[in-house]
Amino acid sequence: MARSQAINARRFTRGLSHSKSRYPIPTILVFVAAVVLIGYVFWGSGDYTCTFEVQRAIPILKKTYGDSMHRVLHVGPDTCSVVSKLLREEETEAWGVEPYDIEDADRNCKRLVRRGNVRVADIKFPLPYRAKTFSLVIVSDALDYLSPKYLNKTLPELARVSSDGIIIFTGYPDHSKAKAIDPPKYGRPAKKRSPSWWIRFFVQTSLEENEVAIKKFEQASTRDSYRPGCQIFHLNSYH
Repeated sequence: MARSQAINARRFTRGLSHSKSRYPIPTILVFVAAVVLIGYVFWGSGDYTCTFEVQRAIPILKKTYGDSMHRVLHVGPDTCSVVSKLLREEETEAWGVEPYDIEDADRNCKRLVRRGNVRVADIKFPLPYRAKTFSLVIVSDALDYLSPKYLNKTLPELARVSSDGIIIFTGYPDHSKAKAIDPPKYGRPAKKRSPSWWIRFFVQTSLEENEVAIKKFEQASTRDSYRPGCQIFHLNSYH
């Protein structure tokens, strides 16, 4: 047994010496560092966004909502990235509302603004759309920055412009994956609320959870081994 292990060790060492000439150690280190950096950007403390989570969840949402994914409004920072991804989906029309300035937006985002797919609007006030304009409204990284006073106005607006439901992506309390957006830019730090807090608030605003969508989403998540990094709530629109 010991002899076999020694032989295997020598083979492994020779393999390393051969691979060393083909893949210099500095190159390998650079590659590993790049992988670690990418992982930190998306999953590290303070840098994870629920808007990114929306993009990850699109295949699960399509399995959950089916035809209701045809006319979608996304509300939240970096909405251009979500709208761009949704527009690449078959038979999907998408629009977005950016709650904050987009002075530093890239060319693609500015193009979406010119085309009318994306608007900049303060979500503390009525949304610039007619009732039931969209089948689904998805919101991320925006409600955490609103006080209950403004949530009482914004949540009914999200329900007003949707016909089939609202999907809310929000950060976990004290969750390392939740993004800490610069407070001076957005006026106030994010307030990460517990699931029970949100449920009580939904009841206060006469919004009911969509039990059918919740079950379908859980089933699709299990099949696809999807584990969300944010809280996700499925709500019915007002009827």
